[in-house]
Amino acid sequence: MEMIMVYTTFPDWDTAREITRKLLEMKLIVCANLREHEAMYWWEGKIEEGKEVGAIYKTEVSKWKELRDTLRELHPYEVPLIARIDLDKLNREYSEWMGRVLFG
Repeated sequence: MEMIMVYTTFPDWDTAREITRKLLEMKLIVCANLREHEAMYWWEGKIEEGKEVGAIYKTEVSKWKELRDTLRELHPYEVPLIARIDLDKLNREYSEWMGRVLFG
């Protein structure tokens, strides 16, 4: 099994939880780590600051395109970050658990 992690951010906890739950229910991800953090970024010609909720999603590479497309559809940001992180090593136990969750 080839595992990937996908990183994105949300404007608040409610949005992060709602979308994450949908992704879990659709079995596009097996697990999510959510964390609030300070964000600083350029938007419309000026530097913005605020809080965001970052999400790290764990899934199998075959789920990537559907996960990416679903995030694009559900995401409230006009320009969301949806970053795929390929992993070359994964412990066997986690990989086996992931396979059972995603593929039965």
